[in-house]
Order: sequence, then structure tokens, then C-alpha cells
Amino acid sequence: MSRVDLDEEAGFPIRDQQQQEEQKGCCDRFHYHVSRWMLPKDPKKYLERANCLPPPIFIILISIGELAVFIYYAVWKPQKQWVTLDQGIWNSPLTYKPDMRQEAWRFLSYMFVHAGIQHIVGNLVLQLLLGIPLELVHKGFEVGMVYLGGVLAGSLASSIFDPYSALVGASGGVYALIGGYLMNALVNFREMIPLLGIFRVLVIVIIVVTDVGFALYRRFLSTEAGLKVSFVAHIGGGVAGMTIGYVFFTNYNQKLLKDPRFWFCIVGYIVFLILAALFNIFLSPAPH
Repeated sequence: MSRVDLDEEAGFPIRDQQQQEEQKGCCDRFHYHVSRWMLPKDPKKYLERANCLPPPIFIILISIGELAVFIYYAVWKPQKQWVTLDQGIWNSPLTYKPDMRQEAWRFLSYMFVHAGIQHIVGNLVLQLLLGIPLELVHKGFEVGMVYLGGVLAGSLASSIFDPYSALVGASGGVYALIGGYLMNALVNFREMIPLLGIFRVLVIVIIVVTDVGFALYRRFLSTEAGLKVSFVAHIGGGVAGMTIGYVFFTNYNQKLLKDPRFWFCIVGYIVFLILAALFNIFLSPAPH
């Protein structure tokens, strides 16, 4: 099938596109390219929702908060903190530590603390590249729910499957965005230009393999002294994104409350939260 056929089937005939491009301002052209990149089922409806009102406040504020916390600890422990973990991080009231899990805020607050410059730069780049375009269409509430849902799922999964390890970084939230985007790409793959669809999926796979490989290295091979950092949050966040994130990011033109998939994912997530809480209270082998 030709490029022309694909564009016409998607609702954007070539002539109409050329005329529209000539009439669009910079902001409109940006919205158009965002709608094409974020893999909609119906590009016209997706394009209609892409706008800067309200602006992508959530992902920008979260990123600023994470950067501010990193700079705070980097200035406090400048000799090593720009590169790797240091004692200041482990003593932070934000870091998730197995023996401090009774302080429930740590299951979310660990997202603000990062292991070093590579860690925070990687997370910030990924969440801004994915989060801003997603929030232009789905708005802050949906993106925020998916992101925070991934952060919480990541820490709870880590507390169950890697109960002796500490946790820092926003990878749970980032992987929730990646999971939702990847599922959207796979479901709508036939509607995309083949080479572009393959490129998008390959980029995601390369990023995930590289990041998870680095996390596995820090967990099992690093000789740094101190607590070991868990990698399970990546998996927990990704699964959250592939379920709840997929539902949020593919129902921009429907009422979520009328979609049975939404209730299935929400109920499943709530059951997971309850079981994880019970495990941490009664069954966890980690010390209190």
C-alpha cells in the first residue's frame, strides 16, 4: 500500500494536507506532528484534542522537582554525587528502604531521588520526550495517573520480588509511559507506515534493553558499597503502563467509565495494591 493510500485512509488526503500545512501556524504544525507521532487510531480526532490549553504542567513540574532534589543532594555531597550514589542519598527521607517501609510516603517519594547524573538525565529525557506529547492530548490528569500508578506499582513490586533492596529514581513512572506508548504502537501497527512503525518499536526496545541492562548491572555486578538498588520497579512500572496506561492513552475519544477494560484494569490494580500492602505488613522477610 502506498504512502498516499495510507494518508488518505487515515483521513489526511495529500492535497488537503498541503493546503492545511500552508495555513497552519507554528503551534498548529507542532500539534499536527505530535498527533502523527503518538500513534492514534483516528488521527483527525487525535489532532483535534492536541492543544496547549492547558499546557503540559504535570510532567514539567515533576521533572523540575526531580532535578531540584538531585541538585540539592549533589551540592550537599559534591565530591561523588554527580556520578554515583553517596551516603546522603541513603539517609534521605525520600529513598525507599526495606527497613523503613512503614513510612508509607517512601513508596512514592523515591521517584525524586536518583543514583547519579546518568540516571537522572536518562529518566528526564525519556519522560519529557514521551510525557509532553502525551499530555498535550490526554492532559495532566490522565498522564499523572499513569505516571504515579507506575511509580507506586514499581515500589510495591520491588518490595515483593526484591524485598531486601532499596529503590531510587523515577523509572517506574517513566516505564509506565513507555508501556502505554508501546501497547498503543503495537495495537495500531497496521495503520502506520511500516518502516516508521518498526522504527518506533525498535527505538523503544533499544532504550528499554539499555536501561534495564544498566539497572541489572547496578543491582548484581556493581562493587559500590552500601544498599543494592532494585531493578524490579522498571518491570512493575512497565506492566502498569501496558494495562492502565494503554486504556488511558487509547480512549481519548470515549468515556473511560463506559469502557469495561478500564474497570478491569482498575480493579486488578486495586487488588494488587491490597495484596502488596498485606504482604508488606504480614509476610515480608525484610526487617522492620
